[in-house]
Amino acid sequence: MNEENRTLFGHMPDGTAVGEIVLTDGALSCGVITYGGALRFLTVPGQTGGPVDVVLGFDTLEDYIRQDKYMGALVGRYGNRIGGSRFALEGQEYPLRANDGPNHLHGGPEGFDKKVWQVRAQTRSSVSLSLFSPDGEEGYPGNLEVTVTYTLRGQGLEIAYRARSSRTTLCNLTNHAYFNLSGHGSGSIEGQHIQLPASRYTPVGEGLIPTGAVDPVEGTPMDLRELQPIGRREYDNNWAVDGWDGTLRLAARAWSPDTGVRMEVLTTMPGIQFYTGNFLDGCPRGKGGAPYGKGGAFCLETQYFPDSPNHPDFPSAVLAAGEVFESKTVYRFEA
Repeated sequence: MNEENRTLFGHMPDGTAVGEIVLTDGALSCGVITYGGALRFLTVPGQTGGPVDVVLGFDTLEDYIRQDKYMGALVGRYGNRIGGSRFALEGQEYPLRANDGPNHLHGGPEGFDKKVWQVRAQTRSSVSLSLFSPDGEEGYPGNLEVTVTYTLRGQGLEIAYRARSSRTTLCNLTNHAYFNLSGHGSGSIEGQHIQLPASRYTPVGEGLIPTGAVDPVEGTPMDLRELQPIGRREYDNNWAVDGWDGTLRLAARAWSPDTGVRMEVLTTMPGIQFYTGNFLDGCPRGKGGAPYGKGGAFCLETQYFPDSPNHPDFPSAVLAAGEVFESKTVYRFEA
């Protein structure tokens, strides 16, 4: 294993070491820390002024530990919300730990974003991280073994997810990177552009829990099929990826007029959550002392639909015992 690109990032309160692995490929570079498997920086070429760091992050482990924004983290076992913090599987009901009012968000209060992941393999341009989640953790059945691989390749960053469980369970893994294509500390994203080439979305009710419908975007503010400024509207919604068949499909495009950076998001997952950093206020200062606040970044979280275990018509996030969960998301850049 090549460890030349791994450095010590800090220590957990119990003394556990947390490392940072820096990956490079051509003009791209990124840093991944083992706490939460978080993407700490991602530098891409800009049209003017050289490279641009397009993801929010922190300079110290202490700030990662005290923040509650899932900054750049790997999220599991279940990304997004499960209504009422419970689900039924094979005739048994499983209560989960609530951490978003009465609901369960991003795997619970001690989800994968709070764990120290193990480095299993690394090269100059790739790192594989692993995590063992024991049976019953946060209420989920089954011992779950997870591997996530970050790879810089060509013009993009690929994140490949793989998991296997000893018992039938739920598995919905994603990454919670906060993007600002004008640079992580550049402030408001309202002048940046977004396109979600999706004809349907999942409307929500109280607590941002889906109603169970999958409605057309046409004639609604959720119609983002053409590239358009993000503006001041606050989004925290799931769109259904058109033509989803388990292969890589285009799910989103974004563009910064300031830097010329363009990003495409491709995924094998059926949904994508577009979130405009509505709750970033109260965040610790970011890299280099940059202030991070409401509307200062956006997330594009690829996923199964929120609350899918409680909506049988949604794509299923059930992972049968002994079977393998696999997914891939690619963030592709150009300027």
